[in-house]
Amino acid sequence: MSTAQQDTQPRRDATGGEPAWLLVTKREVVSRITDKSFVIGTVLMVAMIVGVLGFTAWQDGRTNEVTLAVTPDAVAMGEAVVDLGPDVDDDVEVTLVDVDDTAAAEALLTDGEADAWLHPVDGGWELTTESSEDSSLTDVVTAVVRQQVLADNAAGTGVTLQQLEAGSTVSTDFLRGDAEKAAVAEVVGFVFVFLFYFAALVFGMQLANSVIEEKQSRIVEIIAAAIPLRQLLAGKVLGNTALALIQVLVYAAVGLIGMSFTSYKSYVPDLSGPAAWFIAFFVAGFVALACLWAVAGSLASRTEDLQATSTPLTMLMLVMFFGGLSLDGRAQVVASYVPPVSAVVMPKRILAGGVEWWEPLLALGLLAVFAGVTVWAGERLYRRALLQTGGRVSLRQAWSAAE
Repeated sequence: MSTAQQDTQPRRDATGGEPAWLLVTKREVVSRITDKSFVIGTVLMVAMIVGVLGFTAWQDGRTNEVTLAVTPDAVAMGEAVVDLGPDVDDDVEVTLVDVDDTAAAEALLTDGEADAWLHPVDGGWELTTESSEDSSLTDVVTAVVRQQVLADNAAGTGVTLQQLEAGSTVSTDFLRGDAEKAAVAEVVGFVFVFLFYFAALVFGMQLANSVIEEKQSRIVEIIAAAIPLRQLLAGKVLGNTALALIQVLVYAAVGLIGMSFTSYKSYVPDLSGPAAWFIAFFVAGFVALACLWAVAGSLASRTEDLQATSTPLTMLMLVMFFGGLSLDGRAQVVASYVPPVSAVVMPKRILAGGVEWWEPLLALGLLAVFAGVTVWAGERLYRRALLQTGGRVSLRQAWSAAE
């Protein structure tokens, strides 16, 4: 009997009046959320996110207490470091220790009673440590010493420090976006790309394996006698989409809440909008790829065949991953409209700023159209290949198979 006839002929109501696709969706969701590996994997990922953000919050609130030894000829400069240091880095707290001479300063360093020794040398100042440099202390001392020396030189020439430094500052700006959010946007953009790639690969592979297991065990023939194959496919795609979406929402919520406890909390409101757009693009992109993963599973007759049938899809996902991370400039703008790469590139552009209101809508619309095409083509390939168990089925064979 052809698949078209199977999808149209009456069947016994084995679903209790519930739509078949909804029954399959519930089965997919329940079977996964009760699976220990899924729960443990989700908990571990949440714990990792909490750990990273917790460490960041701890680092932000941690004060670097350092002891600075000064000889009599450096006392005035040392006091300037103590007084002006918080203006350079308020996380560095400097305590002075007066020493009589070089030998006493070196002894404190050797015994670990001082972290550094500030003293004048020919042509400038030197910050000596025992064996390793404290970069935060070096930055503070360098900035304060420069400021003090410039002030002294300015006084010697009869001008003020502000007059001496006039025109010497360098600022940064971007043609698109906000410079202050650039670093945060880059990190969050990487997270968006990674989350999409990770979810699409893990859940897609699970979906394909599920199809193969049912096909290899011949259970699919029993299922096909009870419900239409297109409803079986819809239930599997929707179930895995719901699972992936739930997982991503949990990660996003934990990340945004955790960020609110760090020094980056001021960016949380700015990230909420791009996060919502990412979810929308994630759903559309995942549905498109999920149908293709189901096709990859239906083309295989054994688990060993999946590597061959899923290779084109795996390559496509790698293109999406590396394209989302590396594209910039005009190439990034163009890619943000090209499905399915737009699923990861457009959210990154939104994060960076400078995107017109209609651009995400256009990109999402094109991605939705692409998803519609993959669902239509995937459904045809899936139905025609699923019940063929004589060996691996090619795309041409599946497409041209009689219904």
